[in-house]
Amino acid sequence: MAVAVSDSGDDSGRSSVAGDALFRPVRAGNAFEETVSRLLQTIRLGIVAPGEALPAERDLASRFSVSRDTVRDAIRSLADAGYLVSRRGRYGGTFVVDELPARSAGAAIEGLAPPAPPTAEQIDDILGLREILEVGAARAAAARSLSAEEREALWTRLGETAEASIADYRRLDSRLHLTIGELAGAPSLVPLIADNRMRVNELLENIPLLQPNIEHSNQQHEAIVIAILTGDGTRAASAMQEHLEGSAALLRGFLV
Repeated sequence: MAVAVSDSGDDSGRSSVAGDALFRPVRAGNAFEETVSRLLQTIRLGIVAPGEALPAERDLASRFSVSRDTVRDAIRSLADAGYLVSRRGRYGGTFVVDELPARSAGAAIEGLAPPAPPTAEQIDDILGLREILEVGAARAAAARSLSAEEREALWTRLGETAEASIADYRRLDSRLHLTIGELAGAPSLVPLIADNRMRVNELLENIPLLQPNIEHSNQQHEAIVIAILTGDGTRAASAMQEHLEGSAALLRGFLV
């Protein structure tokens, strides 16, 4: 799932639909801000995991359709905020730090203002879109004839999430949900799920991680994955619906 590219530009990892979706051209009007945002997405959603390398600057500039100066400024800002570190030498490059900073560190990025608290209407919009995207993705993934590699990737993501520490849970949970989106077989769906997941995670950062909820979520994840792997689209959609409703109930309870 992750994209690991050395400073020389040689791909040392296996790219993914999610990675390709996030490393896409940004809007020209706010090139710096969009580049920072897109890099943060790849980090926070686990497309480039802690300890892994970003693509080389020239590769990022090409993928984002921005100048290398813009990429360099974005990387420098994220390094200053504690997300990235540069290493020299033959195997050098720009790497995601081993331990990500608290979300509040985002406010330290020069030129970016901290977001305003979401309204009840905005929360409903985010969660409503999530339901539409992810329930449909689970149903579509179950309907496909998955390859052995795809089945193994999904089972691996499930195991990683189930064994995740509290500190790493949301990142690995995001990777599992993105993997389900990839397996739906519609590449244009993945950036929609990724963008929505970033907004969901911003909401989740404002509520505590509750151990009983994590255990319940892991049980629901297993039900979703088994339904997909056994080709039961109705059960996959129903299990995803139930899972998202639980998250939505907690978010509305704490935030509305």
